[in-house]
Amino acid sequence: MNGLDEAGEVELSKRQCFELLGGQQLGRLAFVDDRGPIVLPVNFVLDNYMVIIRTDEGTKLTLARHGGRVAFEADAIDAATGSAWSVLIRGEAIEVTDGLEVDRLSKLPLRPWAPGRKGHVVRILPAAVTGRRILLPDVADNQGNGP
Repeated sequence: MNGLDEAGEVELSKRQCFELLGGQQLGRLAFVDDRGPIVLPVNFVLDNYMVIIRTDEGTKLTLARHGGRVAFEADAIDAATGSAWSVLIRGEAIEVTDGLEVDRLSKLPLRPWAPGRKGHVVRILPAAVTGRRILLPDVADNQGNGP
């Protein structure tokens, strides 16, 4: 039964999580601000097992300047295989301020979709990385159940 549990779900290794994230450009950044929990879509790129985003002045940058705790999530559905996956990173957001490092990170293939200059770079330092692959219900129901 290829590692799936009864619900059609398998836990991913950290390596698998980062491989899947490496093929994505859009994720969600979750944190708590003065109004409560908030989740924002962000473009990202991976660099040395860390999530990199660009941002303008505002909530995300303020959070990063204070080393705020965040959750970052990305997922996808693969209709061809009848599966989906989700990766969750919990960690700390920090603003990258070293000029040489900002220059290096600016050369990565990170192109924000939202308008604005996005002149600040934020790095998410992972403290925990988890992921799972899910066999979609119609496929899971047909796995070895017979007629």
